[in-house]
Amino acid sequence: MKRFAVFQTVVLILFITGSCFAQQSHFATQVKEGDIVFQHLNGGELGRAIDKVTRGYRDRDYNHCGLVVRVGDSLKVIEAIGKNVHLTTIKEFEGRCAEADLLIGRLYPKYSSLILKAEKAALAFQGVPYDDYFEMDNGRLYCSELIYEAFKIANDGKPFFVLKPMTFKDPDTGQLFSSWVEYYKNLNCPIPQGKPGINPGLLSRSSKIIIIRVSQY
Repeated sequence: MKRFAVFQTVVLILFITGSCFAQQSHFATQVKEGDIVFQHLNGGELGRAIDKVTRGYRDRDYNHCGLVVRVGDSLKVIEAIGKNVHLTTIKEFEGRCAEADLLIGRLYPKYSSLILKAEKAALAFQGVPYDDYFEMDNGRLYCSELIYEAFKIANDGKPFFVLKPMTFKDPDTGQLFSSWVEYYKNLNCPIPQGKPGINPGLLSRSSKIIIIRVSQY
């Protein structure tokens, strides 16, 4: 009877362990330390305006990104979202959208030496306020700006990713989106039209990363 009870316990443990593994998402099993993770979030009218002027990997819309970092024994995402730069669990990050709206960007092996330094730089930005103004070098950070700055620091102060002039104009009309006009009016500051910046779509098309489509697995 004792041997049978031990056998039952072992089977139960294996069953529970197997169930836990089975419950892991494709995203959670694919991400690695140093990955740049992208997602498409529903941002309302402003989100649609952003989607219209930013082109992502294979012309998909990606309007948010973060960096996968190791904290202790687990992987987390450090991101600029909400009020500031902070850590988010993998589960919470992927839970914001459908699997089809997730993307993983992995540095080519020749750049892997930058990963630990970029992680350290990104983690040091925790608590920095979110950049509602979307301007570089103003003491605040938006999502892709966090990635840009972390890898710039890791690359000995030399830009690793590329900045491009930002646009807040509707490509169909050539006029500023009314949603952006109202947005910056409420901030009481001019629209940074044409100023250098970066966005998740631009990052997802970088020649420095390999793209992994989560929904393929």
